Amino acid sequence: MESLGGLAIHKILLKLGPKDTAIVGCVNHSFQEWASDDSLWSHFCAQDLHLSLPHDPFGVLAPSFKTAYQLWRESFCMYSWPLVLRVKTCWDRIRSWLLFNFPEAVTTLRKGATEDELNTLEKFFNVKLPLPTRVLYRFCNGQDLDMGSLLGLIGGYSFYNHLVNICLLPLDQVISVTKDICQYLFSSDAHQYLVVAASSTENEKFFFLNCSDGQLYVGTRNLFEDREMLPCVPPAMIRSVHDAGDCQQQDAMLLWLEEHIRRLESGMIKVREEKKTRSINLFPEESTLCSTAVTNGVQVRASALFVPEYSDLQVESDKYFYTYSIRMSLVPEGCTVNGMRFDSCQLYWRHWIIRENDNIVSDVNGEAVIGKYPLLHPGDKEFVYQSCSSHRLSPGSIEGSFTFVPGRLTVPKGAEFEVEVPRFLLQYPDYIF
Repeated sequence: MESLGGLAIHKILLKLGPKDTAIVGCVNHSFQEWASDDSLWSHFCAQDLHLSLPHDPFGVLAPSFKTAYQLWRESFCMYSWPLVLRVKTCWDRIRSWLLFNFPEAVTTLRKGATEDELNTLEKFFNVKLPLPTRVLYRFCNGQDLDMGSLLGLIGGYSFYNHLVNICLLPLDQVISVTKDICQYLFSSDAHQYLVVAASSTENEKFFFLNCSDGQLYVGTRNLFEDREMLPCVPPAMIRSVHDAGDCQQQDAMLLWLEEHIRRLESGMIKVREEKKTRSINLFPEESTLCSTAVTNGVQVRASALFVPEYSDLQVESDKYFYTYSIRMSLVPEGCTVNGMRFDSCQLYWRHWIIRENDNIVSDVNGEAVIGKYPLLHPGDKEFVYQSCSSHRLSPGSIEGSFTFVPGRLTVPKGAEFEVEVPRFLLQYPDYIF
Protein backbone atom coordinates (compact mmCIF):
# COMPACT_ATOMS: atom_id res chain seq x y z
CA MET A 1 0.00 0.00 0.00
CA GLU A 2 2.76 2.44 0.94
CA SER A 3 4.46 1.86 -2.40
CA LEU A 4 1.44 3.33 -4.19
CA GLY A 5 2.38 6.82 -3.01
CA GLY A 6 0.42 9.67 -1.48
CA LEU A 7 -1.74 10.57 -4.51
CA ALA A 8 -3.09 7.05 -4.91
CA ILE A 9 -3.71 6.70 -1.17
CA HIS A 10 -5.53 10.07 -1.23
CA LYS A 11 -7.92 8.82 -3.91
CA ILE A 12 -8.54 5.59 -2.00
CA LEU A 13 -9.28 7.45 1.23
CA LEU A 14 -11.74 9.71 -0.58
CA LYS A 15 -13.74 6.61 -1.48
CA LEU A 16 -13.50 5.14 2.01
CA GLY A 17 -15.17 8.08 3.71
CA PRO A 18 -14.44 9.86 7.01
CA LYS A 19 -14.92 6.96 9.45
CA ASP A 20 -12.64 4.52 7.64
CA THR A 21 -10.14 7.28 6.89
CA ALA A 22 -9.82 7.89 10.63
CA ILE A 23 -9.26 4.14 11.16
CA VAL A 24 -6.60 4.03 8.43
CA GLY A 25 -4.80 6.87 10.20
CA CYS A 26 -4.17 4.52 13.14
CA VAL A 27 -2.06 2.05 11.10
CA ASN A 28 1.30 3.87 11.27
CA HIS A 29 2.90 7.31 10.99
CA SER A 30 2.76 7.35 7.17
CA PHE A 31 -0.91 6.54 7.05
CA GLN A 32 -1.59 9.00 9.86
CA GLU A 33 0.00 11.75 7.78
CA TRP A 34 -1.99 10.80 4.68
CA ALA A 35 -5.24 10.48 6.62
CA SER A 36 -4.69 13.92 8.18
CA ASP A 37 -4.51 15.72 4.84
CA ASP A 38 -6.96 18.61 5.29
CA SER A 39 -8.02 18.52 1.65
CA LEU A 40 -9.55 15.12 2.45
CA TRP A 41 -11.48 16.54 5.36
CA SER A 42 -12.50 19.56 3.35
CA HIS A 43 -14.15 17.11 0.96
CA PHE A 44 -15.80 15.19 3.83
CA CYS A 45 -17.08 18.42 5.43
CA ALA A 46 -18.54 19.56 2.11
CA GLN A 47 -20.05 16.15 1.36
CA ASP A 48 -21.56 15.42 4.78
CA LEU A 49 -22.06 18.83 6.38
CA HIS A 50 -22.25 21.16 3.35
CA LEU A 51 -19.47 23.29 4.84
CA SER A 52 -17.31 25.50 2.65
CA LEU A 53 -15.36 26.75 5.67
CA PRO A 54 -14.31 24.74 8.76
CA HIS A 55 -17.03 26.00 11.08
CA ASP A 56 -17.85 24.03 14.22
CA PRO A 57 -21.48 23.43 15.32
CA PHE A 58 -21.58 26.88 16.98
CA GLY A 59 -20.39 28.71 13.87
CA VAL A 60 -16.86 29.26 15.19
CA LEU A 61 -14.02 28.85 12.70
CA ALA A 62 -11.96 25.76 13.60
CA PRO A 63 -8.19 25.54 12.83
CA SER A 64 -8.77 22.84 10.18
CA PHE A 65 -11.49 20.91 8.38
CA LYS A 66 -10.43 17.76 10.20
CA THR A 67 -10.88 19.50 13.56
CA ALA A 68 -14.25 20.90 12.46
CA TYR A 69 -15.48 17.45 11.40
CA GLN A 70 -14.30 15.97 14.70
CA LEU A 71 -16.07 18.70 16.68
CA TRP A 72 -19.31 18.00 14.81
CA ARG A 73 -19.07 14.28 15.54
CA GLU A 74 -18.28 14.88 19.21
CA SER A 75 -21.08 17.41 19.64
CA PHE A 76 -23.70 14.97 18.30
CA CYS A 77 -22.12 11.71 19.48
CA MET A 78 -25.28 10.72 21.36
CA TYR A 79 -27.33 10.61 18.13
CA SER A 80 -27.37 8.54 14.97
CA TRP A 81 -25.06 10.35 12.53
CA PRO A 82 -27.40 9.83 9.51
CA LEU A 83 -30.18 11.46 11.55
CA VAL A 84 -27.93 14.43 12.39
CA LEU A 85 -27.03 14.90 8.72
CA ARG A 86 -30.69 14.66 7.72
CA VAL A 87 -31.75 17.29 10.24
CA LYS A 88 -28.86 19.57 9.28
CA THR A 89 -29.85 19.27 5.62
CA CYS A 90 -33.43 20.22 6.53
CA TRP A 91 -32.34 23.34 8.41
CA ASP A 92 -29.81 24.27 5.72
CA ARG A 93 -32.57 24.16 3.11
CA ILE A 94 -34.88 26.25 5.29
CA ARG A 95 -32.23 28.91 5.96
CA SER A 96 -31.18 29.01 2.32
CA TRP A 97 -34.78 29.51 1.15
CA LEU A 98 -35.42 32.19 3.76
CA LEU A 99 -32.23 34.10 2.92
CA PHE A 100 -33.26 34.31 -0.73
CA ASN A 101 -37.04 34.75 -0.39
CA PHE A 102 -37.84 35.96 3.14
CA PRO A 103 -34.63 37.36 4.74
CA GLU A 104 -36.47 39.31 7.43
CA ALA A 105 -37.50 35.98 8.99
CA VAL A 106 -33.94 34.62 9.21
CA THR A 107 -33.09 36.90 12.14
CA THR A 108 -35.94 35.39 14.16
CA LEU A 109 -34.33 31.93 14.18
CA ARG A 110 -32.57 31.24 17.47
CA LYS A 111 -29.30 29.43 17.88
CA GLY A 112 -29.46 25.75 18.68
CA ALA A 113 -30.44 24.58 22.16
CA THR A 114 -27.99 22.80 24.44
CA GLU A 115 -28.37 19.28 25.80
CA ASP A 116 -28.87 20.81 29.25
CA GLU A 117 -31.77 22.94 28.00
CA LEU A 118 -33.41 19.91 26.39
CA ASN A 119 -32.90 17.86 29.55
CA THR A 120 -34.45 20.65 31.63
CA LEU A 121 -37.61 20.56 29.51
CA GLU A 122 -37.84 16.78 29.75
CA LYS A 123 -37.40 16.86 33.51
CA PHE A 124 -39.95 19.66 33.94
CA PHE A 125 -42.72 17.66 32.20
CA ASN A 126 -41.38 14.18 32.93
CA VAL A 127 -41.34 13.30 29.22
CA LYS A 128 -38.86 11.86 26.77
CA LEU A 129 -38.52 13.90 23.59
CA PRO A 130 -38.38 11.94 20.34
CA LEU A 131 -34.77 11.94 19.14
CA PRO A 132 -35.48 13.67 15.80
CA THR A 133 -37.14 16.54 17.69
CA ARG A 134 -34.16 16.80 20.04
CA VAL A 135 -31.80 17.10 17.07
CA LEU A 136 -34.08 19.69 15.42
CA TYR A 137 -33.84 21.85 18.53
CA ARG A 138 -30.08 21.31 18.73
CA PHE A 139 -29.81 23.09 15.37
CA CYS A 140 -32.43 25.79 15.97
CA ASN A 141 -34.21 26.65 19.21
CA GLY A 142 -37.39 27.96 17.60
CA GLN A 143 -38.16 31.57 16.74
CA ASP A 144 -37.88 34.81 18.66
CA LEU A 145 -41.06 36.69 17.74
CA ASP A 146 -43.29 39.36 19.25
CA MET A 147 -47.02 38.74 19.55
CA GLY A 148 -48.70 39.78 16.31
CA SER A 149 -45.63 39.25 14.14
CA LEU A 150 -46.20 37.73 10.69
CA LEU A 151 -42.68 36.34 10.35
CA GLY A 152 -43.65 32.83 11.39
CA LEU A 153 -41.59 30.13 9.69
CA ILE A 154 -44.66 28.01 8.90
CA GLY A 155 -46.74 30.99 7.77
CA GLY A 156 -50.50 31.17 7.67
CA TYR A 157 -53.62 32.62 6.09
CA SER A 158 -56.44 35.07 6.67
CA PHE A 159 -60.11 35.39 5.85
CA TYR A 160 -62.46 38.04 7.16
CA ASN A 161 -61.25 38.80 10.72
CA HIS A 162 -59.43 35.50 11.18
CA LEU A 163 -55.63 35.81 10.91
CA VAL A 164 -53.22 32.95 11.56
CA ASN A 165 -49.42 32.93 11.37
CA ILE A 166 -47.59 29.91 12.78
CA CYS A 167 -44.15 30.07 14.37
CA LEU A 168 -41.93 27.46 16.04
CA LEU A 169 -41.74 28.01 19.78
CA PRO A 170 -38.36 28.15 21.57
CA LEU A 171 -37.93 25.80 24.51
CA ASP A 172 -38.66 28.41 27.17
CA GLN A 173 -41.99 29.18 25.48
CA VAL A 174 -42.69 25.48 24.96
CA ILE A 175 -42.49 25.17 28.74
CA SER A 176 -44.61 28.25 29.53
CA VAL A 177 -47.29 27.73 26.86
CA THR A 178 -47.58 24.00 27.53
CA LYS A 179 -47.90 24.68 31.25
CA ASP A 180 -50.64 27.28 30.70
CA ILE A 181 -52.66 25.31 28.16
CA CYS A 182 -52.32 21.71 29.24
CA GLN A 183 -53.58 22.41 32.76
CA TYR A 184 -56.96 23.01 31.10
CA LEU A 185 -56.71 20.00 28.78
CA PHE A 186 -55.37 17.23 31.00
CA SER A 187 -56.28 16.26 34.53
CA SER A 188 -52.99 14.46 35.13
CA ASP A 189 -49.51 15.96 35.20
CA ALA A 190 -48.24 12.86 33.42
CA HIS A 191 -49.46 13.92 29.97
CA GLN A 192 -47.17 13.46 26.95
CA TYR A 193 -48.10 16.56 24.97
CA LEU A 194 -45.94 19.65 24.39
CA VAL A 195 -47.01 22.78 22.52
CA VAL A 196 -44.23 23.22 19.94
CA ALA A 197 -45.83 25.62 17.46
CA ALA A 198 -48.57 28.22 17.67
CA SER A 199 -50.01 31.26 15.95
CA SER A 200 -48.29 34.50 16.84
CA THR A 201 -51.56 36.36 16.22
CA GLU A 202 -54.47 36.60 18.64
CA ASN A 203 -56.42 33.78 16.99
CA GLU A 204 -55.49 30.62 18.86
CA LYS A 205 -54.07 27.74 16.88
CA PHE A 206 -51.81 25.25 18.67
CA PHE A 207 -49.71 22.30 17.55
CA PHE A 208 -49.02 19.55 20.09
CA LEU A 209 -46.17 17.05 19.88
CA ASN A 210 -47.04 13.72 21.48
CA CYS A 211 -43.74 12.61 22.98
CA SER A 212 -45.01 9.06 23.31
CA ASP A 213 -45.86 8.27 19.68
CA GLY A 214 -43.97 11.08 17.91
CA GLN A 215 -47.11 12.44 16.19
CA LEU A 216 -47.86 16.15 15.81
CA TYR A 217 -51.46 17.21 16.47
CA VAL A 218 -53.43 20.40 15.92
CA GLY A 219 -56.46 21.45 17.93
CA THR A 220 -59.96 21.76 16.47
CA ARG A 221 -62.83 23.99 17.52
CA ASN A 222 -63.44 21.50 20.35
CA LEU A 223 -59.89 21.56 21.68
CA PHE A 224 -60.62 23.09 25.07
CA GLU A 225 -64.00 21.45 25.52
CA ASP A 226 -63.26 17.89 24.45
CA ARG A 227 -59.50 17.79 23.73
CA GLU A 228 -60.26 17.13 20.07
CA MET A 229 -57.08 17.12 17.98
CA LEU A 230 -56.13 16.00 14.47
CA PRO A 231 -52.85 14.36 13.34
CA CYS A 232 -50.75 16.64 11.13
CA VAL A 233 -48.61 13.95 9.48
CA PRO A 234 -49.60 10.58 7.96
CA PRO A 235 -49.22 8.16 10.92
CA ALA A 236 -47.72 5.38 8.80
CA MET A 237 -44.63 7.51 8.15
CA ILE A 238 -43.64 7.84 11.83
CA ARG A 239 -41.31 5.19 13.22
CA SER A 240 -38.51 4.48 15.72
CA VAL A 241 -38.65 7.89 17.37
CA HIS A 242 -36.77 6.76 20.51
CA ASP A 243 -34.33 4.23 19.05
CA ALA A 244 -30.88 5.83 18.86
CA GLY A 245 -29.56 3.00 16.70
CA ASP A 246 -32.16 3.32 13.94
CA CYS A 247 -30.86 5.58 11.16
CA GLN A 248 -34.36 5.69 9.64
CA GLN A 249 -36.01 7.18 12.73
CA GLN A 250 -38.38 10.04 12.04
CA ASP A 251 -41.05 11.77 14.04
CA ALA A 252 -43.79 14.13 12.90
CA MET A 253 -41.82 17.31 13.63
CA LEU A 254 -39.06 16.33 11.22
CA LEU A 255 -41.45 15.08 8.55
CA TRP A 256 -43.61 18.21 8.95
CA LEU A 257 -40.68 20.58 8.44
CA GLU A 258 -39.31 18.55 5.52
CA GLU A 259 -42.69 18.66 3.78
CA HIS A 260 -42.96 22.39 4.49
CA ILE A 261 -39.59 23.22 2.91
CA ARG A 262 -40.42 20.96 -0.04
CA ARG A 263 -43.53 23.07 -0.68
CA LEU A 264 -41.58 26.29 -0.33
CA GLU A 265 -38.80 25.17 -2.68
CA SER A 266 -41.27 23.91 -5.29
CA GLY A 267 -43.18 27.21 -5.30
CA MET A 268 -46.33 25.51 -4.03
CA ILE A 269 -46.49 28.16 -1.30
CA LYS A 270 -44.85 31.58 -1.43
CA VAL A 271 -44.30 34.85 0.38
CA ARG A 272 -47.15 37.27 -0.22
CA GLU A 273 -47.31 40.98 0.58
CA GLU A 274 -50.49 42.56 1.90
CA LYS A 275 -50.65 46.14 3.13
CA LYS A 276 -46.84 46.38 2.97
CA THR A 277 -46.48 43.35 5.27
CA ARG A 278 -44.86 40.17 3.97
CA SER A 279 -45.54 36.66 5.23
CA ILE A 280 -45.47 33.05 4.08
CA ASN A 281 -48.92 32.36 2.68
CA LEU A 282 -50.18 28.78 2.87
CA PHE A 283 -52.68 28.98 0.00
CA PRO A 284 -51.27 26.73 -2.76
CA GLU A 285 -49.94 28.61 -5.78
CA GLU A 286 -49.20 25.74 -8.18
CA SER A 287 -51.14 22.84 -9.66
CA THR A 288 -52.51 20.41 -8.77
CA LEU A 289 -53.74 22.16 -5.63
CA CYS A 290 -54.24 25.50 -7.39
CA SER A 291 -56.64 25.70 -10.35
CA THR A 292 -56.16 28.25 -13.14
CA ALA A 293 -58.37 29.37 -16.03
CA VAL A 294 -58.15 32.25 -18.52
CA THR A 295 -61.37 33.47 -20.16
CA ASN A 296 -61.45 36.41 -22.57
CA GLY A 297 -58.16 37.62 -21.10
CA VAL A 298 -59.22 37.40 -17.47
CA GLN A 299 -57.16 34.96 -15.43
CA VAL A 300 -58.63 33.38 -12.30
CA ARG A 301 -56.59 31.25 -9.89
CA ALA A 302 -58.23 29.46 -6.97
CA SER A 303 -57.12 27.19 -4.12
CA ALA A 304 -58.36 26.15 -0.69
CA LEU A 305 -57.03 25.26 2.76
CA PHE A 306 -58.41 23.10 5.52
CA VAL A 307 -58.94 25.12 8.72
CA PRO A 308 -58.70 22.74 11.69
CA GLU A 309 -59.32 25.35 14.37
CA TYR A 310 -62.82 26.01 12.96
CA SER A 311 -63.65 22.38 12.19
CA ASP A 312 -65.95 20.34 14.42
CA LEU A 313 -65.78 16.60 13.83
CA GLN A 314 -68.43 15.88 16.48
CA VAL A 315 -71.36 17.26 14.50
CA GLU A 316 -73.19 15.67 11.57
CA SER A 317 -73.24 18.80 9.43
CA ASP A 318 -70.51 21.32 8.64
CA LYS A 319 -67.72 19.18 10.10
CA TYR A 320 -64.98 20.33 7.76
CA PHE A 321 -64.15 24.02 7.51
CA TYR A 322 -62.18 25.46 4.59
CA THR A 323 -60.95 28.85 3.54
CA TYR A 324 -60.33 29.59 -0.12
CA SER A 325 -58.39 32.23 -2.01
CA ILE A 326 -59.45 33.67 -5.35
CA ARG A 327 -56.91 35.65 -7.39
CA MET A 328 -57.97 37.46 -10.56
CA SER A 329 -56.00 39.55 -13.06
CA LEU A 330 -56.07 40.83 -16.63
CA VAL A 331 -53.52 39.56 -19.15
CA PRO A 332 -51.18 42.19 -20.71
CA GLU A 333 -53.25 42.28 -23.91
CA GLY A 334 -56.40 43.24 -22.00
CA CYS A 335 -59.77 41.51 -22.33
CA THR A 336 -61.30 40.44 -25.61
CA VAL A 337 -65.07 40.39 -26.12
CA ASN A 338 -66.69 39.58 -29.48
CA GLY A 339 -63.40 40.28 -31.25
CA MET A 340 -62.92 43.69 -29.58
CA ARG A 341 -60.13 44.47 -27.08
CA PHE A 342 -60.55 46.54 -23.94
CA ASP A 343 -57.95 47.82 -21.48
CA SER A 344 -60.12 47.28 -18.41
CA CYS A 345 -63.07 45.32 -17.10
CA GLN A 346 -65.01 45.25 -13.84
CA LEU A 347 -66.73 42.43 -11.97
CA TYR A 348 -70.30 42.76 -10.85
CA TRP A 349 -71.76 39.22 -10.42
CA ARG A 350 -70.69 35.81 -9.14
CA HIS A 351 -72.12 32.31 -9.48
CA TRP A 352 -70.93 29.45 -7.26
CA ILE A 353 -71.63 25.73 -7.54
CA ILE A 354 -70.63 23.89 -4.36
CA ARG A 355 -70.34 20.11 -4.21
CA GLU A 356 -69.79 17.43 -1.60
CA ASN A 357 -68.63 14.06 -2.98
CA ASP A 358 -69.63 15.33 -6.47
CA ASN A 359 -73.20 16.05 -5.34
CA ILE A 360 -74.35 19.66 -5.71
CA VAL A 361 -75.30 21.01 -2.29
CA SER A 362 -75.48 24.73 -3.08
CA ASP A 363 -75.96 26.96 -6.13
CA VAL A 364 -75.30 30.59 -5.22
CA ASN A 365 -75.80 33.80 -7.21
CA GLY A 366 -75.02 37.29 -5.98
CA GLU A 367 -73.49 40.66 -6.66
CA ALA A 368 -69.83 41.46 -6.05
CA VAL A 369 -67.29 39.44 -4.04
CA ILE A 370 -67.00 40.20 -0.31
CA GLY A 371 -68.81 43.45 -1.11
CA LYS A 372 -66.25 44.58 -3.71
CA TYR A 373 -66.38 45.12 -7.46
CA PRO A 374 -62.76 44.74 -8.58
CA LEU A 375 -61.63 46.78 -11.59
CA LEU A 376 -58.88 45.02 -13.55
CA HIS A 377 -56.18 46.62 -15.72
CA PRO A 378 -53.29 44.93 -17.57
CA GLY A 379 -50.15 44.89 -15.44
CA ASP A 380 -51.93 45.48 -12.13
CA LYS A 381 -51.35 43.14 -9.21
CA GLU A 382 -53.82 40.33 -8.79
CA PHE A 383 -57.00 41.19 -6.97
CA VAL A 384 -57.03 38.69 -4.12
CA TYR A 385 -59.78 37.85 -1.71
CA GLN A 386 -60.45 35.07 0.77
CA SER A 387 -63.70 33.53 1.89
CA CYS A 388 -64.75 30.32 3.63
CA SER A 389 -67.07 27.35 3.42
CA SER A 390 -68.03 24.49 5.75
CA HIS A 391 -68.97 20.98 4.64
CA ARG A 392 -70.55 17.84 6.01
CA LEU A 393 -68.53 15.50 3.79
CA SER A 394 -65.04 15.45 2.31
CA PRO A 395 -63.92 15.88 -0.40
CA GLY A 396 -65.85 18.80 -1.80
CA SER A 397 -65.31 21.37 -4.51
CA ILE A 398 -66.30 24.84 -5.68
CA GLU A 399 -66.56 26.14 -9.23
CA GLY A 400 -68.54 28.75 -11.06
CA SER A 401 -68.17 32.00 -12.93
CA PHE A 402 -67.79 35.75 -12.62
CA THR A 403 -69.66 38.19 -14.82
CA PHE A 404 -67.56 41.13 -16.02
CA VAL A 405 -68.32 44.29 -17.93
CA PRO A 406 -65.74 45.79 -20.33
CA GLY A 407 -64.62 49.21 -19.12
CA ARG A 408 -66.34 50.16 -15.86
CA LEU A 409 -69.75 49.44 -14.37
CA THR A 410 -70.55 53.15 -14.54
CA VAL A 411 -69.29 53.44 -18.12
CA PRO A 412 -69.61 50.03 -19.84
CA LYS A 413 -67.87 49.76 -23.21
CA GLY A 414 -69.38 46.52 -24.42
CA ALA A 415 -71.54 43.53 -23.62
CA GLU A 416 -71.05 41.70 -20.34
CA PHE A 417 -69.18 38.37 -20.43
CA GLU A 418 -68.66 35.38 -18.20
CA VAL A 419 -65.31 34.30 -16.80
CA GLU A 420 -64.72 30.75 -15.63
CA VAL A 421 -63.80 30.07 -12.00
CA PRO A 422 -62.03 26.71 -12.37
CA ARG A 423 -63.07 23.90 -10.08
CA PHE A 424 -60.91 23.69 -6.97
CA LEU A 425 -60.96 21.00 -4.31
CA LEU A 426 -61.94 21.20 -0.66
CA GLN A 427 -60.10 18.14 0.55
CA TYR A 428 -58.91 16.88 3.91
CA PRO A 429 -55.09 17.03 3.62
CA ASP A 430 -52.35 14.51 4.37
CA TYR A 431 -50.31 17.24 6.08
CA ILE A 432 -51.93 19.97 8.18
CA PHE A 433 -50.14 23.30 8.67
